[in-house]
Amino acid sequence: MKEHLIEIYDRLYTYFGPQNWWPGESSFEVIIGAVLTQNTNWNNVNKAIDNLKGAGFLSYEKISSLPVGLLAEYIRPAGYYNIKAARLHNLFSLIRENYDNELDQMMEEETDNFRQALLSVNGIGPETADSILLYAAERPVFVVDTYTYRILVRHNLIPDDFGYDDIQQFFMDNVESDYELYNEYHALLVCVGKEFCRKSNPRCSGCPLEGM
Repeated sequence: MKEHLIEIYDRLYTYFGPQNWWPGESSFEVIIGAVLTQNTNWNNVNKAIDNLKGAGFLSYEKISSLPVGLLAEYIRPAGYYNIKAARLHNLFSLIRENYDNELDQMMEEETDNFRQALLSVNGIGPETADSILLYAAERPVFVVDTYTYRILVRHNLIPDDFGYDDIQQFFMDNVESDYELYNEYHALLVCVGKEFCRKSNPRCSGCPLEGM
């Protein structure tokens, strides 16, 4: 199984090259992006983040002081803006109440405790929590999404009843624990999922994983 997963990575890396994920000028920007990207595409998230940057609010101290309604207006391009503004404020409440209002203190938390704290926030599920851990905190935690599930099922590497935790454990049991590797691997799976292994009308011919 390890050999299959290594071959998938090698093929995708050779075809797509390094992806340099996650785009963001700071860990905090990555955290905001991880929440905003729920149920939308990255172009919309960029517009919302640009709104915050343009207004000078893209720091924990400033954005956490914004009323939910005003924050929602700034992040409107990301869609579901009222819901996402509330989720961000839920996250800010965690930082305020559990980490003495210090973002750096949260970022230094032990990985398992950090993950459980994130999952305790209303509106943050496993994929968002693990994106924050991997891309913002540089922890070796594999992020699972619909592309990951689809690719692995179609290549008969996992049964179709595997859930998020099952898939994550499958990867982390068989791929070296390294945050840079997990970062690149997840990004490459997204690339092949979008371009070739689509939900409908998959392009199997010419796919870098063709023949596996």
